[in-house]
Order: sequence, then structure tokens, then C-alpha cells
Amino acid sequence: MINLVIMAKCLNSICAVSQTAKGTFLQGIISAPARRALEKEKINSLEKLSEYSEKEILQMHGFGKNAMEKLKIHMMENDRYFKNSDVGIR
Repeated sequence: MINLVIMAKCLNSICAVSQTAKGTFLQGIISAPARRALEKEKINSLEKLSEYSEKEILQMHGFGKNAMEKLKIHMMENDRYFKNSDVGIR
């Protein structure tokens, strides 16, 4: 019985490690689930991110309104905007 408990704890640790976002892109800006969603799509720079519309990003699993607002602020601070955004048009 003790062995099963130890084994379950080890499996939980392995699962927790495999669910963490690997890169540091946007670390401290948006949550890990949102970063994993971008990582899954191979979006690892603001330049690549600006090739997507807000709607496309919001459709990704792990993204919500809160993450999107934080992301938009960070992008504006770095003079980057989503595709089809009227903010970036001059």
C-alpha cells in the first residue's frame, strides 16, 4: 500500500513537470496555460504573434480575456499589434 502511495506521488510530479511551459517567452506577463498554447503553435516572439488576430489567439485553449488584455498591453508597450488591429494602422 505504501508503495502505491509513493508511486502515485511520483506520477503526479512527472505530470506536473510535463505540463509546464518550456520557454521564457512572455514569462511573468501571461499565465502558463496561455504560454503553453502559444508554444504549441510555435509562437515564440512578438513578431510571430503579430501575424495572428485577437480572435485567432482567443480561440486557443488556455487563453481568456485576462490573458488577452495582459498580452495586448505588453504588445503595445513594444509597438506590436495583432493582425487586423486598427490600433497599429497609421
